[in-house]
Amino acid sequence: GFFKVSNHGMETSLMDSVMTASRDFFRLPLEEKRKYSNIIGGKHFQMEGYGTDQVKTQDQRLDWSDRLHLKVEPEDERNLALWPIHPKSFRDDLHEYTLRSKRIKDDILRAMAKLLELDEDCLVNQFSDRALTYARFNYYPPCPRPDLVLGIKPHSDVYALTVLLMDKDVAGLQFLRDGTWYNVPAASNYTLLINVGVTMEIMTNGIFKGPVHRVVTNSEKERMSVAVFYGLDPEREIGPIAQMLTEDQPARYRKMKVKDFLVAHLEHFSRGERVVDSLRI
Repeated sequence: GFFKVSNHGMETSLMDSVMTASRDFFRLPLEEKRKYSNIIGGKHFQMEGYGTDQVKTQDQRLDWSDRLHLKVEPEDERNLALWPIHPKSFRDDLHEYTLRSKRIKDDILRAMAKLLELDEDCLVNQFSDRALTYARFNYYPPCPRPDLVLGIKPHSDVYALTVLLMDKDVAGLQFLRDGTWYNVPAASNYTLLINVGVTMEIMTNGIFKGPVHRVVTNSEKERMSVAVFYGLDPEREIGPIAQMLTEDQPARYRKMKVKDFLVAHLEHFSRGERVVDSLRI
């Protein structure tokens, strides 16, 4: 569920510019960042904006990170009031990065379809012009007790595919396999990390898995990453695609409306659980 991509065609200058703009935003004064808060009126949580996860319970495990979460597609649903105007390059960089990242996503989906012996555009065609795409900018400040605190708690990504621009200098991402946590090295030579999400796990009837992963903290160095999440149209149903099903391989997951699936994910995420496990047949 994790693999690195090189020779992807994205300009290295654009990748550098996006990371620089991200760092510059998180280094702004707190009062400036709070102009884009994900807490409306000081009370109501929304997914988009600057801040951390919604706190649902007193004993909920919190993450050692700041985030800026923005919807980038459909383009007519962008809430530009939450797109920072400082640094000045931020909006243009994000728009251009979104265009380049989408091309990479489509190429990867076609390669995955080939592996599954499906029509080349079978997976690409699952993403309509109303499919959701989010960009999330992650900032992990130095943590005095990395033995006690995680940057992000263990989870699987809820969307179909994630394109991750990683920090070139500081590692921190880990994935779980057979009960053991493995380190993902820091990015080298402008590679991108691709992460399969549980939406893809359901669509491919469990052939591709959404890996459990987490981020550990560093006592001395800050760390940055930029994730682009590719989901489906929230008004459609999610379930194994018809071409993946046979008499010998029946559906392993029940169907659910995408928007209900996303709400259920937030509930399971706050408890450290995978929503996809609740849909198994």
